[in-house]
Amino acid sequence: MGELIVLNKDEDTVDYLDADTGETLATVETDFNPHEIALSPSGETAYVTCSLGNSLLFLDNEAREVRDRFEHDLFEFPHGLAVRESAGELWLASTYSSQLFVFDLETEALLETFPTHQEYSHMVTFGPDEETAYVANIGSDSVTVVDADERRVVADPPVGEGPEGFAVDPDTGELLVANQDDDNLTVLDGGSYEETSTAMLGTTPVRLVFDPAGRYALTANRESDDVSVIDTAFVRDGERRPWEVKRIPVGIWPGGTAFDPSGDRAFVANNKTNDISVIDTESFDEVERFDAGIHPDGIAYRAD
Repeated sequence: MGELIVLNKDEDTVDYLDADTGETLATVETDFNPHEIALSPSGETAYVTCSLGNSLLFLDNEAREVRDRFEHDLFEFPHGLAVRESAGELWLASTYSSQLFVFDLETEALLETFPTHQEYSHMVTFGPDEETAYVANIGSDSVTVVDADERRVVADPPVGEGPEGFAVDPDTGELLVANQDDDNLTVLDGGSYEETSTAMLGTTPVRLVFDPAGRYALTANRESDDVSVIDTAFVRDGERRPWEVKRIPVGIWPGGTAFDPSGDRAFVANNKTNDISVIDTESFDEVERFDAGIHPDGIAYRAD
């Protein structure tokens, strides 16, 4: 039995839900405004940024309790998280200070912090080889490219307005960026970081997540209350380019999105209807809703 770990931003709680039935297994109190979540490679620990509380929490997923917390003077709306398993690291982006923090996964000690020199560095992710980190900068309409070993910024390619949700295509190395103020997708070449194509999405796309197979990506469109399905192998005018092939109506203000390991189901947290949409990825239809707390957003799937 897998479980969903859901962050309820306006309730200051984390819910553990049965991923098959939606039953609430446990609820844990957090600091103010839990926003984003990442899991340790073993799944035993959840890392949670409490953005308005300016803290990072470490949750024991077996005991379902907060076991440690971290604060820092440069935490100003700590937000995006990404695990770099190959190096045993956790990376965190602090939005208003535009700083990156690197933690040791084993000791949970802070290893380093450094600036992006961009505005509102909000989300962070890695390429498939985890040698390069990418940071979405909402305020400067750019993506920062970082040499992950050297902690060195190597490029800041421009994208659309208000980039937030983004991920690297595991097959092509392309970077797909959802621009929330332009309602579109920017595709960057993984080597040159030049824009290769764009595509329309729903209104205010705020998250972009690939399925485990790497063929499809989903974007949660906050203000059109739907999810865009992007086919990364779509051919248009004789050329392959990622393209929206369907929009799935979900709840109000969809945000955090996660797949189960098989890729058969996706789960989307609906901020304003306080529930989780369950999406069948064969038909790309919503098939069920699970109840959550108040303003659910960050979400992760923890396998057995």
